[in-house]
Amino acid sequence: MFIVMAPLSFSSRNLLTLFHKPRVIPYEFLGQPSPALFSTHIVGDTPILVRDFIHKALYDPNVGYFSQKSASVGVLDRSIKFNNFEGRKAYMKHLDKIYKQSDVSWFTPVELFKPWYAHGIAESILRTTNLSIPLKIYEIGGGSGTCAKGILDYIKLNAPTRVYDNISYTSVEISSSLAAKQIQTVGEVDSHLSKFKVEHRDATDRKGWGDVNEQPCWVIMLEVLDNLPHDLIYSENQTSPWMEVWVERKQGEKLSELYRPIEDSLIKSCMEIVDLPDATTGGSRVMKNIWAKVFPKPRWCWLPTGCLKLLEVLHGALPKMSLIASDFSYLPDVKIPGERAPLVSTKKDGSSSDYNSYLDAEGDADVFFPTDFLLLERMDHYCSGWMKQQKDGEPLKKGKKRRTISLDTAAFMEEFGLPTKTRTRDGYNPLLDDFKNTKFYLSVPTHNIK
Repeated sequence: MFIVMAPLSFSSRNLLTLFHKPRVIPYEFLGQPSPALFSTHIVGDTPILVRDFIHKALYDPNVGYFSQKSASVGVLDRSIKFNNFEGRKAYMKHLDKIYKQSDVSWFTPVELFKPWYAHGIAESILRTTNLSIPLKIYEIGGGSGTCAKGILDYIKLNAPTRVYDNISYTSVEISSSLAAKQIQTVGEVDSHLSKFKVEHRDATDRKGWGDVNEQPCWVIMLEVLDNLPHDLIYSENQTSPWMEVWVERKQGEKLSELYRPIEDSLIKSCMEIVDLPDATTGGSRVMKNIWAKVFPKPRWCWLPTGCLKLLEVLHGALPKMSLIASDFSYLPDVKIPGERAPLVSTKKDGSSSDYNSYLDAEGDADVFFPTDFLLLERMDHYCSGWMKQQKDGEPLKKGKKRRTISLDTAAFMEEFGLPTKTRTRDGYNPLLDDFKNTKFYLSVPTHNIK
């Protein structure tokens, strides 16, 4: 079981929330509507799919959770000198202090461990990419620009001069305020500005990417997947068919679920990738019927349809991209039922509390999901076209289109980073020790197909 290690003054749940940073979200809307408007505006008279409900609950410009946030992304004035701390207690005391001084909800790992976190990512790119061609990098949801600056700094100092001179770094950012902040952060080094640009748009909109770009490139996504909308499917018992879950508003403000036969194409595609078994096939149907009658058990399953849509867009626009993503592989204390269920949490007066139902996320709560990295790999292969080709009966010897690997954050940083820089004097290392429920996913195209 992976658990985020807790500091002395925070619970493990609170620490996870503090380190958590959602991306690809509209921070430019900072209105403060009355809570009474939340459910009325999120769900009107027409039922909506769960993914649309979650998207509105998080991102609606008027009543979405992130639209209510008064504090922007946390930015540290200077890097933390981990080697100056005696151990964990001293580090946690410092962490508590900077949160109170900053009055923000979270600092991202790339911010807490700057520049070393970004340097590890840059090193993994330099070791993997073909440096004989110009290096092109896209970052989705670049936050305050700390990752971009760290990567450009590292490449300027450690790569051949021609690599830095010809690099192109593009941030795809939906927030206008963060886009401006990124320019400011990266611009601290004058020479970076000619290599860096921000495109203020939604990364999941295929039109924004323009024509297909056949050139090799890298796509970076840090803490993006956990806040992408998911769909929910439901089955009454072991033999009942799966149903789409919709959200409707009843009796004024009350929200409830509505079940319909599976018709949505995105849900169908995700179910195909997950390879959900048909409840009426396989094994003895008679025995299943008996078992369902004696021990009826409802089933819920959360489908990462938002991730699927994003990967389809990226593979369609950038077929030769290499991908590096990091996110939560496990979330503690989830109360909502179903495989890959989200944590729905709200914060008030400095303390966090979790809801028992995602329907309670009516603009006042964060909704974030664990990433199933095995499923992420399957979706990656599916969207690249390889899995579809195999299902069409093409020979297996054709080979996979991508090489992929998932690594715990500690393993990734030990391989590509400089762990000594984030270690305290007694050997405690928060980057390696406190992020045991996070992973990195690397995916690169191969040339073993004909």
